[in-house]
Amino acid sequence: MLIRDATPEDWPAIWPFFHAVVVAGETFTYPVDLGEGTARGWWFLPEPNRTVVAVDEAGTVLGTAKMNRNHMGNGSHIASASYMVAPEHSGRGVGRALCEYTVNWARASGYRAMQFNAVVETNTHAVRLYRSLGFEVIGTLPEGFKHPTQGYVGLHIMHKSL
Repeated sequence: MLIRDATPEDWPAIWPFFHAVVVAGETFTYPVDLGEGTARGWWFLPEPNRTVVAVDEAGTVLGTAKMNRNHMGNGSHIASASYMVAPEHSGRGVGRALCEYTVNWARASGYRAMQFNAVVETNTHAVRLYRSLGFEVIGTLPEGFKHPTQGYVGLHIMHKSL
């Protein structure tokens, strides 16, 4: 698997699984009716932020991540990231590789920590992955997320010092 900068030409491969993940409404706080143009603008951020894709040897996009400042101004020393893996490629280490990549990017870019603002507590695979990479739950917003089948569930704030 290769992780490289995403290009505009990658969007047609990203959009189908991005859309499926958002419409499912189980893991992101994005509106489930998010349009393609808005989605692309939210995912492809200007520098110094980055968007990457993980591709296999055939060039198939397996997943994607965006890396950015968590806050501006005096809070701009904390990084954040978001990840999406094509469901048909889950369980192959794509999410782990993307997460490790973003942590290394943040460290190399001089950030002091990474923070995830809204990890849905029922997204146990993500919570387990982030914990395995040294992230800790530093707080939970009770009933901060309306899960389509499980009702109101918490949103974790997760943090890792770099």
